Amino acid sequence: MRNDIQAIAWDFDGVLNRNMIDGRFVWADSIERDLGIDLDSFEAGIFSSQFIDVISGRIDLRHHIQNWLDRTDHDLTALELLEYWFEKDDLKDPETNALLDRLRGKGIKQVIATNNEDHRCRYIEDVSGFSHRTDHVFSSGRIGHAKPETIFFETVSNELGLPPSALLLIDDSAKNVRAAAALGWDTFHFTERTRSQLATFLGL
Repeated sequence: MRNDIQAIAWDFDGVLNRNMIDGRFVWADSIERDLGIDLDSFEAGIFSSQFIDVISGRIDLRHHIQNWLDRTDHDLTALELLEYWFEKDDLKDPETNALLDRLRGKGIKQVIATNNEDHRCRYIEDVSGFSHRTDHVFSSGRIGHAKPETIFFETVSNELGLPPSALLLIDDSAKNVRAAAALGWDTFHFTERTRSQLATFLGL
């Protein structure tokens, strides 16, 4: 990490939250057993072409889920499914969270930069506790645009009052890393192969 970095933007899912392994959401492994919901049907219905409008805040996630539940004739309410989903999906990565905590007090701002809508964002802040562990949570639902859109990164930079050259993105998406780097950010592409290198990269 360059010495002139003044803020680190951590991706959430796949970086601070280890809920994705080999491209699958591990939290959903038990959804059929627990709720009687077929995983393939759930993923096809929820993560449809409309989901970009959900994570960008144009469609409310609760309404999106309730519409799918109604179409598939499930007895659950959207609120019940969301509570189950968010609790099961709260899988903090001990390694990256330890690094985040070690960097606190070192004069570097730490924020979350995530593609999540507002219901999940509030859970991350209030229940998972990241509002107390980071300086800010930037989300696609609040910004109205998702990574890797340029406006997402520009919003983070502008609201922090820092030039892109003073910012570091840690993200598991190659597309997001390339987009940030093209704007002048420092970047670290976080993968299972590179995770062991992150502490050294951060100078810890």
